[in-house]
Amino acid sequence: MPQRSPGRSALGSLVLIAAVVGVGGAAFAYTAGWLSPQRLTPDKLVAALAPPGGAAPGHRRNHAKGICFTGVFESNGAGAVLSKAQVFAAGQYPALGRLNLATPNPNAADATVRVRGIGLRIATPDGQEWRSAMIDPPVFAVATPQAFYELLTASGSKDPEAMKTFAAAHPEFGAFVAWAQSAPWTGSYAEDRFNSLNSFVFTDGSGADHTVRWSLLPAAQTVPVAPEELAKLGPDFLDQDIVKRVAAGPQRWTLAVTVANPGDPTSDPTKAWPADRRTVEVGTLVVQKIEPELDGPCRDINFDPTVLPAGIRTSDDPFPAARSAAYARSYDLRTAEHDAYPGAKP
Repeated sequence: MPQRSPGRSALGSLVLIAAVVGVGGAAFAYTAGWLSPQRLTPDKLVAALAPPGGAAPGHRRNHAKGICFTGVFESNGAGAVLSKAQVFAAGQYPALGRLNLATPNPNAADATVRVRGIGLRIATPDGQEWRSAMIDPPVFAVATPQAFYELLTASGSKDPEAMKTFAAAHPEFGAFVAWAQSAPWTGSYAEDRFNSLNSFVFTDGSGADHTVRWSLLPAAQTVPVAPEELAKLGPDFLDQDIVKRVAAGPQRWTLAVTVANPGDPTSDPTKAWPADRRTVEVGTLVVQKIEPELDGPCRDINFDPTVLPAGIRTSDDPFPAARSAAYARSYDLRTAEHDAYPGAKP
């Protein structure tokens, strides 16, 4: 936890929740053949995400608790030096998204979930879309989709040594655990920074490529709040807070694109790039309206990170393609269970 408290003895449980549920900022499955003959499939990974009591019917298999928003992306034109995608031409483009918690439990108390996320879709007049799913940790928990599956397996094991064995085999996990223990909690989605973590390739008008990652930087001041104080706010304080904030005025995040230098790791999201890398602020996400997910426009959107406009493509990072496969499986399952979604109309 960010601060020592009487609940310190529960830190091990918190870190475990952060690892299993929080890093679900990505329900990943690797579909390439190098895991054969025991190839990891979307079915296996999505099944591994389910809590002991089983998945919540009709809901996303991870990031199951969320709220919809609509607004605009105000592009300032600066991104055009990196990508020819129309979304970086100066102008306003409709945006739709979902603020969420990285948990398979749609009824989880907000103060119990360490990782928060945002799904975003920006549409442009040329008929193309840019979809993205980001989370608030600065690094991912593991280096490969297979390792993520092993993490889920270890966390669900009855062997008391399983997590210890996993951590020993995956030292990169330590950076994520350090973040989960020490990073401040906030009382609002509006105060959170969200990071792509995965690398993508932008192609500019001259045909030159730039490997990048991006982040949404909040305009709202970040105010750390002790977890025990957050728990006193009630189980749904994040939704309640963002509804009040947006009703009082649009909430904003600056979209900052960071460009890799030659030699920077591009296939491993557990490795952060140095802070001195070139960063271009390409525009502002403006959230103008909040709607409950039940009848909101984000409910049936799959925030597949491989849905990209011309001028953006995936890199050598295996996770976006893996996420796409798992998201698709999750989408198929929850839409087939439509009638089980609380309050859903036949």
